[in-house]
Amino acid sequence: TQAREQIAATINADPREIVFTSGATEANNLAIKGVMQFYQRQGQHIITMMSEHEAVLDTCKALEKQGFHVTYLRPMANGSLDLDMLENAINDNTILVSIMHVNNETGVIQNIDAIANLVKSKGVFFHTDAAQSIGKLPLDVQQTPVDLISICGHKIYAPKGIGALYVRRKPRVRLTEQISGGQHERGMRSGTLATHQIVALGAAVQLAKNEMANEQARIKALSDLLWQELSKLDGISRNGEHCLPNILSVTIADVDNEALLVSCPELALSTGSACTSATITASHVLLSMGLSHLAANSTVRLSLGRFTTEDAIYSTAMILSKQVKRLRALSL
Repeated sequence: TQAREQIAATINADPREIVFTSGATEANNLAIKGVMQFYQRQGQHIITMMSEHEAVLDTCKALEKQGFHVTYLRPMANGSLDLDMLENAINDNTILVSIMHVNNETGVIQNIDAIANLVKSKGVFFHTDAAQSIGKLPLDVQQTPVDLISICGHKIYAPKGIGALYVRRKPRVRLTEQISGGQHERGMRSGTLATHQIVALGAAVQLAKNEMANEQARIKALSDLLWQELSKLDGISRNGEHCLPNILSVTIADVDNEALLVSCPELALSTGSACTSATITASHVLLSMGLSHLAANSTVRLSLGRFTTEDAIYSTAMILSKQVKRLRALSL
């Protein structure tokens, strides 16, 4: 109960609107499949973005196999959603719009207030994957008319394997359950609750909320410093505008990102999202923003967090610069 209250307080919700899941992937599945299946007699159209996390894109692809229709909107070159494009995509058959709050690869922050207000003015449900933003950016469900919010534990230092889905009660959003057996979580998510995981999630969310303003200011200063140091390299550019400072996506010309990763095992680098870093394919997020395959395969994502120090920023910039110069020399 306390954990439910802690999580609800972070987004100014009612504790009864919090449904515990195994993580944001399950929360995304429950939100998107749950809404579409429950309301399928009213319409069968979903709108999302090409730059969403696979947990949303693959869920939409699964629904397409069931006969639902999905519109995948291309982001602008800066990573943001064009609101006119969204408005034009909504039709009488549209039931749900799912747009993530913060992109997991570029850190681009979508204008959730504007998107939610547009979607609600059309009488359509709105879901946001807030895995990257909970505890880092304010989100108030009394101010922003979002119906469903996916929350992830391990992005805010809770254990892996725990997450939650916010489901609005007024006006009420109905879901078709995706896991049957026992009618737990008011019939929306069956299965014995992992109490120890839930307690940890509640504590992590509250800690992140209490520290949010100070921590984001600290990380922004570190992120600005990191970019200041990295920009001394020739042929380096940033991806996305209006980004969360915890994520820095940089394209480094004439360097293969996989080779760079292997060269810097001590750094918090990835070639895409952490979830897909085991797959050697160009990032769908970067391609959707208009980057070429060559540029996408020369891009790395740097992550900053609670334990990042100024010393770590300088050493990261030094190691990266050294390895970039080495790899470029090898390719001559």
